[in-house]
Amino acid sequence: MKLSNIISLLNAKPLNNFDMEVNIENACGADLLSDVLAAKYDKSLLLTGLTNIQVIRTAEISDIKAIIFVRGKKPENEVISLADRLSISLMTTSYSMYAACGILYNGGLSPGDIQ
Repeated sequence: MKLSNIISLLNAKPLNNFDMEVNIENACGADLLSDVLAAKYDKSLLLTGLTNIQVIRTAEISDIKAIIFVRGKKPENEVISLADRLSISLMTTSYSMYAACGILYNGGLSPGDIQ
């Protein structure tokens, strides 16, 4: 699913500049970063309520291409700047994590083979 479709489904607002045509193959929702690090992600989207710098570092290690901050949360400028340098797309949505995950699943985005 293209990031442009994800933005449309979640009424998300981009927080940095990125290619809207990047293809995302699956998604996960997590606030426990150790859970994210324990699984293998590739071309994935992370939905989270955490807005700290560790979220970006975790995405970098896990090869996560995009992050959506749920519940309207927005990270500090230093977090956005780091994501820019690492080419990680950032967005925010007013939906809860539960609702956002359900909308993406119903929209056709796979949870992948993540265990």
